[in-house]
Amino acid sequence: MFITKRYTVTAALPYANGPLHIGHLAGAYIAADIYVRFLRSQGKDVIFVCGSDEHGAAITIKAKKENTTPRTIVDKYHAIIRDSFEKFGIAFDIYHRTSEPIHYETSQEFFRVLNEKKAFEIIESEQYFDEAAQQFLADRYIVGTCPKCGNENAYGDQCERCGSSLNPTDLINPKSTLTNSSPILKKTKHWFLKLDAQQEEIKNWLEQTSSANIWKAHVVGQCKSWLNDGLRPRSMTRDLDWGIPVPPEIEGSEGKVLYVWLDAPIGYISATKQLFLEKVNQQNNFSYNYRNFENANVDDWKKYWQDDETELIHFIGKDNIVFHCITFPAILKAHENYILPSNVPANEFMNLEGDKISTSRNWAVWLHEYLEEFPGKEDELRYCLIANMPENKDAEFTWQDFQNRVNNELAANLGNFINRVAVLTHKFYDGEIPSIEQHNFASIFDEINEIKIKQETAITNFRFKEALQLALQISSVGNKFLGDNEPWKLIKTDATKAKEIMAVAIQISNIIADSILPLLPKTAEKINKQFNQFSGKINPAQILFEKITDEQVAFQVEKLHKNKPAQNENATEEKSAFEKVKPEITYDDFSKLDIRTGKIIEAERVPKADKLLKLFVDIGIEKRTIVSGIAEHFTPEEIIGKNVSVLVNLAPRKLRGIESNGMILMAEDASGKLYFVNADDVDAGNTIR
Repeated sequence: MFITKRYTVTAALPYANGPLHIGHLAGAYIAADIYVRFLRSQGKDVIFVCGSDEHGAAITIKAKKENTTPRTIVDKYHAIIRDSFEKFGIAFDIYHRTSEPIHYETSQEFFRVLNEKKAFEIIESEQYFDEAAQQFLADRYIVGTCPKCGNENAYGDQCERCGSSLNPTDLINPKSTLTNSSPILKKTKHWFLKLDAQQEEIKNWLEQTSSANIWKAHVVGQCKSWLNDGLRPRSMTRDLDWGIPVPPEIEGSEGKVLYVWLDAPIGYISATKQLFLEKVNQQNNFSYNYRNFENANVDDWKKYWQDDETELIHFIGKDNIVFHCITFPAILKAHENYILPSNVPANEFMNLEGDKISTSRNWAVWLHEYLEEFPGKEDELRYCLIANMPENKDAEFTWQDFQNRVNNELAANLGNFINRVAVLTHKFYDGEIPSIEQHNFASIFDEINEIKIKQETAITNFRFKEALQLALQISSVGNKFLGDNEPWKLIKTDATKAKEIMAVAIQISNIIADSILPLLPKTAEKINKQFNQFSGKINPAQILFEKITDEQVAFQVEKLHKNKPAQNENATEEKSAFEKVKPEITYDDFSKLDIRTGKIIEAERVPKADKLLKLFVDIGIEKRTIVSGIAEHFTPEEIIGKNVSVLVNLAPRKLRGIESNGMILMAEDASGKLYFVNADDVDAGNTIR
C-alpha cells in the first residue's frame, strides 16, 4: 500500500508587476497555507515553496510605461509582495524569485534535457511584428477581441474575462500595445513542446490521478475540454530581450528566451534547490524557518521532486489550470526524472462589490493597503475570505459582509467564548487554572471530537469553508456549555461543580486554539498566549476581535468607488427588464414541469455552431447530455462545476445531430446578459417547486 512519506506544496508564483490583492489570497495562497499548516500539525514532512514570477512581456510593458527597466519593476514588486506575505502570515519555507542565478541554471538545464530528448520541434511560423517598433510582439504586447467571449481587451496568450488560453493569431482585430498599430505577420522560428505527442499519456495520467485523489469537478472539466479539443504543439520560446536565454550553445538560440510558462513552474524546483542550499550554508535569504532542516544536504531537494513517495500538490487560481494540469506535467514527463502532481485544487475567482476584480481599473482590495489600514487584523480578513472562499464557484467580497462576519461571527461567537472563559477564571480563581481530578462532562468532549474528525476530513479534502464552519461549531458548543451550566451562579451554591465547569471550559479553549491553528494562525497564537497553559495561570482577558465600525466600511467603499470608471453616456439604450407578462396559465400547467437541480460536469463547443454548447449534466438520478444556446455568453471552461436548474421532462430533440435531453434554465437581464438559475449548496437531483 502506498504511504506518502513527504509532501511538496506549491502556491502559484505571483507576477511581479503589481501588488497582491484579495483575489490572489482567496484564489491560492490562503488555501495552500491552511493545508500546509494542517500537515505540519499532523507531523508530516512537508515543504511549502513559492516566489515571484519575474519574466514575461507584461513586465517589459510596465517598464516602458513607467520609463524604467524591467529589473527596477521586479525588484520593487518582489519586495512589496514578499513583505505582504510575511506580514499576513503565509507560512512559506522559502519565497524565492525567478531572476536568481539558480533559477536560470535550472531552467536552462531543463531546456537542454528536453531538447536532447527531442521533446521539441522547431517550427517556422508567422508571428506578429510591429513595423513601427521594429520588433516581434510577445503575447502580452498584443491585444484584440477574444474569439470566445468577445472581450475587446484580450491578450495574445489569454483572455482575462473568460479565462481562455489563446494564441495571438486567434485574436480579432489585433493591435500592438507598443504603437497601437496593426501588426503584420512575419516569419520566425521557435521551439514548440510536442504536446500532441503526449495527448494519450496526459489523458491517462489525468484520469487515473483525478479519480484516485478526487479532484475538483471544474478542474477536471477544464482539462477534459482541452483534451477533447486535441492538444497541439505549444511554443516554448519567445523573441524578447527580458527573460531566460535559450542556452547559447543551441543553434539558432540568439535573441530567444524561454516562454514564461516554461520558466515559471520550474521556479518551484529552483526554489526548493535554493531552500536546501541555504540550510546547508546556514543562510536566511527570506526563508521562514517553519521546519527543522538539521543535517540538510544540497541534494535533498531531489526527495521532494523525484521520489515516488512524495506527493506534489499545486494550489492555483482557475486561470492557471491548463498550465499546471497539462503543460507542466508534459514538461515533467518529457524530462522523465520528476514526479507529477497528485492534485491541483484550483479555486475559482473572488469578485468584489458586484464586479470582477480589475488591477487595471484599480478595482481591488490591495493586501499591503489592508495591512496598513487594519493593523493586527490579518485573521479578520483571512476569516472572511475562507468563509466565502471560491472553492467550486465564483464568490464575492463586500465590505458589508466583512463587517457582518467579523462582528456577528468572530467577535460574537469565538471571541465571546474565549473572553468569557478568561474573565470568569480571573474573577473566580485569580487567573489560576482550576485543578480537578475528574469531571462529569465526558459527553461534551465526545461531541467536540466528532466535530474535529469532520474538520480534519474537510481539510484533507480541500474543503476549507467547511473546516472553518466546524471550528466555529466548537466555540458554539463552548458558549452553550457555559450558558447551560452558568458557573457564575453555581459558584455561590456548588463551588466544586463550578470549578469543574471552568476547568472544562479552559480545555475547550485550548481545543479551539488547536482547531483554528491552520485556519486563523495568529488568533490561535493569541489564545495560546492568553491561556499560557503550561504555567498553570492564564493572562488577563483581552479582546480577540474588535468590532468593525460603520465608518471603516464607509471609508473603504468610498475609496473603492473613487476608482470605478464612469458609465458610458453614449451606451445603447437597454431593453426594458420588465417585459410584458406572458399569457396566464393554471397550476395544472405548471405542475407538469419537472424542474430539478443539476451540476454541469463537462462542456464543449458544438462544431460549426456559434451559439451551442454540448453539456453533460448530473441531475441526481442520472447524467444527461443537454445542448444549450449559451456559447455566446460562456466558454466551456468557465461553466464546469456550475450548479444549474434543469427542466428534465422536456421532450428530447436533436440539435446539430446531438440529442438534447432537457433544458438549462437561464435568467436574462436588461442588457441581454444571461445568468444561471441555481440553488446554492443544494445537491444535484433536488426538485424545484
